[in-house]
Amino acid sequence: MMDEMLRIYPSVGDLQDACAEQVAQALKPTTESQTMTIALSGGSTPRHMHELLAQRPHVDWSRVHVFWGDERTVPPDHEESNFRMAKESLLDRASIPEDQIHRMAGEKDPVVAAEEYEKKIQAVFNVRPPEMPRFDVVILGMGADGHTASLFPDTKALLELKRYAVANHVPQQNTVRLTLTFPVLNAAQLVIFMVAGADKAGAVERCLQGTEDVPPAGQVQPTDGQRRWLLDAEAAARLISDD
Repeated sequence: MMDEMLRIYPSVGDLQDACAEQVAQALKPTTESQTMTIALSGGSTPRHMHELLAQRPHVDWSRVHVFWGDERTVPPDHEESNFRMAKESLLDRASIPEDQIHRMAGEKDPVVAAEEYEKKIQAVFNVRPPEMPRFDVVILGMGADGHTASLFPDTKALLELKRYAVANHVPQQNTVRLTLTFPVLNAAQLVIFMVAGADKAGAVERCLQGTEDVPPAGQVQPTDGQRRWLLDAEAAARLISDD
């Protein structure tokens, strides 16, 4: 059964700092031999959060496997690459073994890249469908349309129930994206939504206040884990006004 938490912060900076601390705490192993897993988000808001996270002294990065929730179909050095953003803001600043960094190959044929990513997940987590991998932490953002990862409204990937990762045609963006699927996100131990900006307020309201038209982000509901919504004041504006 899903556990939920909502926190509202006065500024984007406060939000980024709080998220960095919560992620750092969640990446603490509970046993001497345990390795941890995290799926990172793209977008602009996580960049400084990554920088702050890299400064947290109590994260043992040698025991962390890093994945991504989604990726654009671009090479890893492209300015729009989620991997590149994370590399500059986190990976280059933290001592993470190279073989524990698992990027989505956005430069390849999307269908092939999604299949390869699924095999990577199977190998690291030692699982096979229909069993789902259980990430320790998944960081997600949300667009003004309510999409999260690359699960956009009215796209085929929303209906995927078995695959870990798929190539998702996104007509509203005139592109194809690589994305983890709802079953994987909902199997996570902790999902943190990190959302900032007034343009997100309507989608936040639809996700959290039980409207009939729930966007994709609102459909991320861990079955045996916790969902946390970390919002800046602008993104939470409609929630506050209804109190």
